[in-house]
This record gives sequence, C-alpha cells and structure tokens, in this order.
Amino acid sequence: MKLEGKTAIITGGAMGNGLGIVKVFLKYKARVIILDYADEIVKTISDLKSQGYDVTGYKVDIKDNEMVKAVAKDIENKFDKIDILVNNAGICMLEKFEDMSLELRDKHFDINIKGTWNVTKYILPLMKKASKGSIINLSSVTGVSVADVGEVAYATTKAAILGFTKSLAIELVSNNIRVNAILPGYILTPMVEKMAVVSNKENPSEVIDGIAGAIPMKRLGNTIEVGELAAFLACDESSYITGQGIVIDGASTLPETLTMGV
Repeated sequence: MKLEGKTAIITGGAMGNGLGIVKVFLKYKARVIILDYADEIVKTISDLKSQGYDVTGYKVDIKDNEMVKAVAKDIENKFDKIDILVNNAGICMLEKFEDMSLELRDKHFDINIKGTWNVTKYILPLMKKASKGSIINLSSVTGVSVADVGEVAYATTKAAILGFTKSLAIELVSNNIRVNAILPGYILTPMVEKMAVVSNKENPSEVIDGIAGAIPMKRLGNTIEVGELAAFLACDESSYITGQGIVIDGASTLPETLTMGV
C-alpha cells in the first residue's frame, strides 16, 4: 500500500479527474482531504465514508485567498502535516477570444492559476513539516502542445501551470518536496461532456466519438488512469522525478499528421 500513512489534499476532488485521483489514493491507503466548491462534495464524502474510507472534505472557493487560508489553518489543527498536494481544480468554458468577456477570462485565471497558487501557498508550510512531500499540478496538453477553438483562456492557464510547476520544483528541491505536473489529453469527465454539449447541442455524443476517432488508442482516457499516474508521482517509486510534465493522452499528440504514412 504505497500511500499508507500519508495524508493527501486533492482540490476539485468531488467529481471528474479529481474523484478518480481520490479513489486511487484511497485504494493505496492514503488519508484524503478533498477541497471543492461544488455541492457534489457532500455526496462524494458521504459515499466514500459509507465504504469505510478515511476521507474528509471542505467546501471552499480556492480563488478566495482568505477562505483558503482559514481552511489551511483548520487542516493544520486537525492533521498537523500534509504529505501530498494535488492541485486538480480547474474550469474550461469555451468561448472565442474576440467574444470572451473579461469576467469569463478572469474566472479561468482566478480558479486555474490563482486558486492553485493560493492552495499551494498555504498548504506548503504543512508539507515542510514532513520529511518529504509531493505536489502534483494538473496542467494539460492544451496550451502546452495543442489547442481547440474557444480554448484561449483555458490554454493560457494550463500552460502557466506547467511553468509554475517547474519554477516551484527548483525552489523546493532542497526541502525534499518534489513538484510535477500531469498533462491529460481528453479524459471522459463531466467537464468534457459539458464541452461536447456546447460544441454540438443536438448530438454531443458525435463530438465524443469524433475525439475518440482522432486518438491513436481510439478512446478517451478515464479518471482512474489519471489517478494511477498521480499515485505514482505521489509515492516513493517516483523519488527521482521532479519538475516534469507527464503527458497522459492515449498518444493523441503523437502523430505529426492524420494522413501521412504507409
């Protein structure tokens, strides 16, 4: 049980990739603290506790600096130290650059960048109490390698998260805290399903099928696969890896073209 005895914080853990990471961490015997602003957190915590898992949660808006600070203080009082932080919470709302309001732009920046910054800032002192630690940030292939129409705000924030990861990794290496990023391609999550509806209200499944058809593995990933990668980066098996962005995309960014070849 490679995460036994470790306490992990996972933001956005009530659903989607975050919930997949939560489930895998619990499988490997970590104690998990979920931070999420969605109402689903209540049901998620209740369901997991009913299965006997050691999990607790806070309903928190991570873009609210003071709220995050207060939650971190409560966590310190109850748990003393934190071994793992997974900055998973984020949003993606499709809108072309010229049509995007400043409010929608700022919502992406406030949650995806500032929220990750806020949580890391106030949880980091608790991680330094442990002899070692691992921070895992959810970036994306979007913005780093590829992008679709309407993703300018999202792509900008996810590219920023990779820069944040690398810079933080070099600062914290002397503290024995590793910092890495996961760069998912298309994973079948509620967020992707909502984006499919925006793209094709009449037939969103056609969008999902089209995505799968363009991926060499011919399918979208699932949240448990993301969770397994996060667990690897969180445990001692990856002890010599820091400052890296690990792609998990079914080889969707691998082909140079879709038509060339024999």
